[in-house]
Amino acid sequence: MYQTDMYEGLLAETTMLQGFHGDSLNAYFARPLGPGPFPGMVLVHHMPGWDEWYKEITCRFARSGYATLCPNLYFRAGHGTPEDVAAKVRAAGGVPDDQVVGDLEGAARFLRSLPTSNGKVGILGTCSGGRQAYLAACQVHVFDAVVDCWGGRVVMNEADLSPTQPVAPLSYTKDLACPLLGVFGADDQSPTPEQVSLHEQELKRYGKNYEFHVYPGAGHGFFYHHRPAYRQEQAVDGWNKIFAFLEKYLK
Repeated sequence: MYQTDMYEGLLAETTMLQGFHGDSLNAYFARPLGPGPFPGMVLVHHMPGWDEWYKEITCRFARSGYATLCPNLYFRAGHGTPEDVAAKVRAAGGVPDDQVVGDLEGAARFLRSLPTSNGKVGILGTCSGGRQAYLAACQVHVFDAVVDCWGGRVVMNEADLSPTQPVAPLSYTKDLACPLLGVFGADDQSPTPEQVSLHEQELKRYGKNYEFHVYPGAGHGFFYHHRPAYRQEQAVDGWNKIFAFLEKYLK
């Protein structure tokens, strides 16, 4: 617990890591200064791109005692403003699932290699990043906890599948090997409450360790304080639940 006489120090910078097929990608990295040991967190940015909000929460996690890495999953589309790069990615049908999983696995290995690591790494994503965080946690067993914030398209119909997203993440639920926290808005349309319920049924079917929180009066992206979707009361409670969950499983 924080005390006013404690030493505080933070390093935040862009760095490079090895991702899918050994590709080098850039990432935003923030860590507490001091000997540690510190748990790691991989943050999976949303469809609006590798943007300022994700840099901000990278530092928030670092201030809370996590060495935190947010890889730029869109770097292969070139560089520019987050909005311009994200538009190119959307026009191309999104980034391939296997590529994203490879990049996120590389991010986890980067964090575990740090001399200050406590050996544990969690993963969190919002929106498309929530879907990708869940998919990665099911497919590569390098994470000790996963947080899915309103990840759409975890539950997918046959018509929703595409060359970049060939399998619904829900289909991999049996392979999930770490605790899961889900944070959702009751007014969201992707995922809908019905899709959240289907996801929960699958988790129960396989006896997974999970907790879901669905917030009335909140829609998609209700943590985004710079957007009209922000819901202060629900967001504060959601953040409290996230940090309590990570404290339990990573620290």
